[in-house]
Amino acid sequence: MCAVFDCRMCGHCCQGEGGIVLAPKDLERISVFLGLEQDIFIERYAVMHNGKYKIRTGEDGYCIFFMQGKGCSVHEGKPDICRAWPFFRGNLEDAVSLHLAKEFCPGIEQSVTHAVFAAEGKRYLLEQGLLATDASQSAAALVLPQVCEVK
Repeated sequence: MCAVFDCRMCGHCCQGEGGIVLAPKDLERISVFLGLEQDIFIERYAVMHNGKYKIRTGEDGYCIFFMQGKGCSVHEGKPDICRAWPFFRGNLEDAVSLHLAKEFCPGIEQSVTHAVFAAEGKRYLLEQGLLATDASQSAAALVLPQVCEVK
């Protein structure tokens, strides 16, 4: 992906209840990828929480699409929040948050400074079209209005 992050498919970012927000474009992408109508996808794989659809977790606490040792089973259709990791607002704006993320995620380059990480992350989010403008519809971690000014 880039010099500051290389996914190791450990699944740490796939663990935890209710963190994988499905924006409307995510619902469309993942439903098409799985060959399902959106309402069928939602019924089988999503839960509504605080006004947003989120991917269910399995009994093991991981996203239901994460497979130990193999990674994401819907990788090509995965939501923007997954595509954006570790370039979340908190990690881009706060050095302490990035430090904690480095302890959590083995894919983040340990020696990268916060300034370099933030610049690379903002560039990546812009290039990939992962920024969101409406926290009521998307993951709040992707709403970064000031990033739109970064070139």
